[in-house]
Amino acid sequence: MTDGIAPGPTLETERLILRPTAMADFPRWAGMMADPEAARFIGGPQPAATAWRGFMTMAGAWTLTGVAMFSLIEKSTGLWVGRLGPWTPEGWPGTEVGWGLHPDAQGKGYGVEGATAALDYAFDVLGWTDVIHCIDPDNVPSQRLAERLGSSNLGPTRLPPPFQDAPVDRWGQTRERWKARRNR
Repeated sequence: MTDGIAPGPTLETERLILRPTAMADFPRWAGMMADPEAARFIGGPQPAATAWRGFMTMAGAWTLTGVAMFSLIEKSTGLWVGRLGPWTPEGWPGTEVGWGLHPDAQGKGYGVEGATAALDYAFDVLGWTDVIHCIDPDNVPSQRLAERLGSSNLGPTRLPPPFQDAPVDRWGQTRERWKARRNR
């Protein structure tokens, strides 16, 4: 790593910079993971020591595989506002584009803006043929985001341990469906 940033690409949208994990992101990452509502569907609230392990997992995935969720940086402030993007852990039920936003970044449209860039990246650069989103059946905001992206609920799925008992629906779409929707 150079300058405390994992190796990988940087993407830009109108309001966001999507880049690999950086050491400077950890305080806000830990804050998001400590917030009961923000962390509810992404592993549950965690103390900083546990959040550190997840944070390092993301940086390690960038370093070893070249694929991990991007850190979302608000252009106007330079503030870390969440993590979002491609995610393919061992045993995962598919090639996922997932998301998690800091509480103060929710409701601003950052999810759809960042996920649109991440889906383009997954299909155009990574060459994925389909993308899923693993969403808890009670997570209505994430379901609405998936719908805004053109994804459909494909039914229940199962995550690998230690998440095997978590209720999860597999949302998703194909590259062809995404491209047709984007070309309208």
